[in-house]
Amino acid sequence: MFYHLLVPLTDYLHAFNVFRYITFRASMATLTALLVSLVLGPKLIRRLQQFEVGQEIREEGPSSHHAKKGTPTMGGLLIVTAVVLPTVLWADLRNPYVWIAVASMFTFGAIGFLDDWLKVARKQNLGFTARRKFLLQVLVGAVFGLLLLWMESRGLYDTGLTLPFIKGISPHLGWGYVLFTILVLTGSANAVNLTDGLDGLAIGASLMVAATFTVIAYAAGHALVADYLGIPNVKAAGELTIFCGSMVGACLGFLWFNSHPAEMFMGDTGSMALGGSLGAVAILVKQEFLLVIAGGLFVLEAMSVILQVGSFKLRKRRIFKMSPLHHHFELAGWSETKVVIRFWIISIIFGLLALASLKLR
Repeated sequence: MFYHLLVPLTDYLHAFNVFRYITFRASMATLTALLVSLVLGPKLIRRLQQFEVGQEIREEGPSSHHAKKGTPTMGGLLIVTAVVLPTVLWADLRNPYVWIAVASMFTFGAIGFLDDWLKVARKQNLGFTARRKFLLQVLVGAVFGLLLLWMESRGLYDTGLTLPFIKGISPHLGWGYVLFTILVLTGSANAVNLTDGLDGLAIGASLMVAATFTVIAYAAGHALVADYLGIPNVKAAGELTIFCGSMVGACLGFLWFNSHPAEMFMGDTGSMALGGSLGAVAILVKQEFLLVIAGGLFVLEAMSVILQVGSFKLRKRRIFKMSPLHHHFELAGWSETKVVIRFWIISIIFGLLALASLKLR
């Protein structure tokens, strides 16, 4: 909005030219998202408490978590608001990639919101069945993939894949690209959702991944930088820097209330919205495989669940004391804060590896 209102005024006052620069608008979007979070956070907490929207705790979870029962949940509403509002204020709204990213956050956030609402209404930690939730995610992913195929037919997008560490090869999957987008979006959404089990863990890790993709989105949208790094130059991707910057600010702001002991949980509303939108950004900037590296912590958490379930079904034995992985270390004697901070460090390392790999082609 500011871009459209203030850039035309450059003809009258040269200072307004600063609004043309993506770096300036991304920085302002980050600060705006942080401010929105800090201002609206206390109001949302009070409103959630007023309506008794409290977290239900898994009976089989660590006993130390039972004290968290009743903590306001659905805090993802704050995250979505703090991302979308600054994006609308600071991005070029003529850019279709911006609206696709916003739509991914809204749709996956809506699935999470319905799941959270069912948990609150039933007064138990059971919302959608796993099958129903997965089918909704697949539906959204399929629509997303079909939209990108349609955009390719209009010359607005290229569905060719970018392989890590390999230069000059860009395979096309045809209609299989729809299945690929479903895999990326559902995998990302569910991996973040599984990581959301300790105060500040998922939001801190999401902040690291969002910051990584802020850099990647800017590089992909800048012709000279993209050419230097040997990555695809996606001309419209630059505006996603504003969206990713908004995610960074929103995560910082939410962490203020979600740090231990948490005053508010993001719930599936937040984890699904963050995971789905991170997956969407990775697809749009054509760095889907880098999401696996940047979001390595999320991958480890998801793999721990898969391995635990597979081992128990096949061998009737468990690999971990409890899954996801963060619960294993809790039961091994680590304090919640120690697990969270050490997992943040791991997430930072994965983000740095993702950025370092951009030049390894």
